[in-house]
Amino acid sequence: MGMGPGFGGKQLPQRSSHAVSFLFGAALPTALLFFLASDRLGEGFSTISASWRGNGTATVLQTGAGAAAPPAANRAAPAHPAQDHEVEFAGFAELLSKVATEDRTVILTTVNEAWTRPNSLLDIFLGGFRDGEDTAHLVNHVLIVTVDAGSFHGCKAVHPHCYLLEVKSLDMNRAQTFGTREYVEMTWFKLSIQLRALELGYNFLYTDADILWLRNPFQRISVYADMSCSLDNSKAKPVLLDNEFNGGFYYMKSTSRSVAVIKYWRAARARFEGDPIDQVVLNTIKHEFVTELGARIQPLETEYISGFCDFQERLDRVCTVHANCCMGLENKVHDLNNIAADWRNYTRLTPEERRKGDIKATAPSKCRKSMGWA
Repeated sequence: MGMGPGFGGKQLPQRSSHAVSFLFGAALPTALLFFLASDRLGEGFSTISASWRGNGTATVLQTGAGAAAPPAANRAAPAHPAQDHEVEFAGFAELLSKVATEDRTVILTTVNEAWTRPNSLLDIFLGGFRDGEDTAHLVNHVLIVTVDAGSFHGCKAVHPHCYLLEVKSLDMNRAQTFGTREYVEMTWFKLSIQLRALELGYNFLYTDADILWLRNPFQRISVYADMSCSLDNSKAKPVLLDNEFNGGFYYMKSTSRSVAVIKYWRAARARFEGDPIDQVVLNTIKHEFVTELGARIQPLETEYISGFCDFQERLDRVCTVHANCCMGLENKVHDLNNIAADWRNYTRLTPEERRKGDIKATAPSKCRKSMGWA
């Protein structure tokens, strides 16, 4: 079954030259190790990998040989994980088998009740797949995880693949408010369901629902990475891995290393005072994924996987736009709607008109104001 370039079983001939370029580059030992000793947990190599990277762009993979070690104080062995709340996964495996591609890959996102209301973020998120470039077929492989009955019913009203993650020990209404204990817990619950997917042999791309998809982002994800993660700003520091990771968009392949990464990440929570969100812990321990676990990590450049933290106005390059660095649901909705409108205008242009570059993405003014930025 052909699913289109970037997400499916189609073999694109030009990919072989890119693989050869990688093999004879600086990452030769890693690539050879990958081919000789695959530890994929699912059914063999993913045929999706043959159609991810059709643009020949360079891929930066951080592996053990070239990774900068974190300060010694941050490299202590992980403590026992914080006490987990009761989480059930009834029916999750069955739903994954329906939603995943032939390559056992699924797109995961999470929503609360407010985000599923009409004309809110879930509508913008799904609209991006409809209006994006080479993205319409991907919506069939989106699994939306909801956290309460309200968000589940809101999801089912607009999308066929919704899953209710039952967390019996928390008030999920309070989880919608930034900074509450329930909000912090929800950032960690998503790791539980992601770990379950990996253990069942499924690859996943996790995307926050406040991300607008303009183009198929799989073309920017390396076939050799255990984890590919977005950044707040890929130009802030010269070494990509040193830049701030953003936990709102990342791909993980089902390997023994990726399973170890999620488990290590969850366990590291107990090292921190104040019970921070998952992303704070991620940025402190990300080098340890490489040095301690041997994981292959790919930071994704904001030129393509972008967001409001490092806003990109060029519509001829960007694949996704994340409403990060923004406070307030109304502000996110307003600024993402502006960019969605800009994109629709852009796609109506002829190739010659596009090359002129006259249409650019509208700057996220309300979100910038919410952050106190000029």
